[in-house]
Order: sequence, then C-alpha cells, then structure tokens
Amino acid sequence: MALAAGDQIPDVTLMTPTDEGPKPVQSASVLGSGTVVLFGVPGAFTPACSDTHLPGYVLRQEELKAKGVDTVACTSTNDAFVLGAWAESRGAGDAVLMLADGNAEFATAAGLDMDGSKFGLGTRSQRYAAIIRDGVVAWVAVEPVPSTVEVSGVEQVLAQL
Repeated sequence: MALAAGDQIPDVTLMTPTDEGPKPVQSASVLGSGTVVLFGVPGAFTPACSDTHLPGYVLRQEELKAKGVDTVACTSTNDAFVLGAWAESRGAGDAVLMLADGNAEFATAAGLDMDGSKFGLGTRSQRYAAIIRDGVVAWVAVEPVPSTVEVSGVEQVLAQL
C-alpha cells in the first residue's frame, strides 16, 4: 500500500553525498523532524527530473522556507555519487538534501516503487511529492504518469502548505 496522509515515514538507511563521500543516514532521522518536503524521482538526469522537478524546488526554495519548510529532500533510486553529480549539475547546493535509495528500499517500504524494467531501469521510485510534519505524512501526491510533473511539482506543494 502506498504512503498516505497519517502514515509514519519509513525508517531505512539511505545514502547522502558529502564532500568526504557517501554517508549513510536514517530516513526517520533526516525526514522526521520539523516540516519536510520530500519529492521522489525515478532517476537523476532523466528529462522530467532534470528539466522540471528538481529545478522547481531549487528555484523556489525561499518560498518554501517562507511557508515554514525546514528541509527539502529528494530521494532517487540512484547511488549517492550520481545524486551528488546531479545536484552539482543543477546548482542545487544546500537547497535540496539528496537521498540516494540505490536499492529502492525506501521506495518499496513506502509502497512507492515501480517496475521500470521494460525501459532497462529495474526497480525505481515513482515520481511523487510529500509534505511530512514531525515524521508523519500530511499530504502526498503521486504522478499517474512517471514521465510528467503535474501533481508533484513545487507549485502543487506550495499550494498545500
């Protein structure tokens, strides 16, 4: 069953890119305090992810903070090295906490995994956005078509805050 409003955020180990290399973090720790906007993408460097999804959250970070968001995080079914390179290429800096879910453990625990094998991608995360308050999901929207950014973009999140 997919993550829904009222659910506790799953607690799994994710990896975050740092200057010293990938660092393990617990999802419940990095997503469980304050108001967090989490968006999930099937893969870094893919067209919708790179052209629309991530840039929207980077460009509108001040608006998110003004609405009380403490952390903006992105999870993707890539490794931490890929996420680090993607963040750098898109100028994400400290605006978005990158969380690598290379084995899709978070996506699966959240019920937000998908089979991308017909595209040679294996198990991937669905494209979604969620607002989490102190570890509890307040709102979540999952894209019906993974290659689009319609219900999970920053505009929709801002409207829900």
